[in-house]
Amino acid sequence: MSLKFTVGDLTIHRIIEQETTFLPALDMLPGLTPELLGENRAWMKAAGALNDEDTLILCFQSYVVKTPHHTILIDSCIGNDKPRPQRPAWNMKTDDTYLRGLAAAGFSVDDIDYVMCTHLHVDHVGWNTRLENGRWVPTFPKARYLFNKTEFDYWTDVNAKTAVPPFVDSVLPIVEAKRHEVVTSDHEIGDHARILPTPGHTPGHVAFSFGRGKDDAVFSGDLMHSPIQARYPELSAKFDVDQAQAAKTRRGFLERYCDTDTLCCPAHFPSPSVGRIRRKGSGFVCEAS
Repeated sequence: MSLKFTVGDLTIHRIIEQETTFLPALDMLPGLTPELLGENRAWMKAAGALNDEDTLILCFQSYVVKTPHHTILIDSCIGNDKPRPQRPAWNMKTDDTYLRGLAAAGFSVDDIDYVMCTHLHVDHVGWNTRLENGRWVPTFPKARYLFNKTEFDYWTDVNAKTAVPPFVDSVLPIVEAKRHEVVTSDHEIGDHARILPTPGHTPGHVAFSFGRGKDDAVFSGDLMHSPIQARYPELSAKFDVDQAQAAKTRRGFLERYCDTDTLCCPAHFPSPSVGRIRRKGSGFVCEAS
């Protein structure tokens, strides 16, 4: 299983926290029919994306991108010590898997210059903070944390009405520590990192493209959760705030990167997770490199 990729002048590391069953495919993807699942079951199982009970297998991971100038962590996964009662595998976790993975890739928490969040869902912000003497503090103390303005404003409004635990314990402490930057979609980091708006899953969901002068790699977050959504871009996840917009965004993204050399790095595809987008029928596949 490859955890390291090189493309252009970038080195990309996968930091895996969990790779495991998540939800039944027919539950996670409301537009999926038993017939369509049946037609795709064999290749999905061969790809490690589906188990014998038709439950989707997802990877929960961060990517660490080393550019010539910066070390950037994308999406900080699930985290430890966080109350997540709806998800037993995430609830009050105390394992060292994530930090061991980071160390195995050759990084300490002090090495991260930027943390970039595609969106602010629970499994993308968890390691933004860690518990220290009963307080949430930035896990990456020297990093600037970048939040897209549309996304940040959306969750600020939602949280004002009813507390959103991951926003309270994994985003607001970063704001209080003055380590955050709320940025618009024209924001760039040096000449290597750019923001690509990809709304639908959440209103301010973004992808990140990396490379000097061209997109050597793109990090798609929750634009798609499972390879079957590349094959059938109209299949939106039940967690997508706007399922129709998510489907349109997904097809547009796949068309944009189809048959290019850009390495596509989805948040949740099963290992090896990354690949290049190729056309297949009226849909697409993410072919492992």
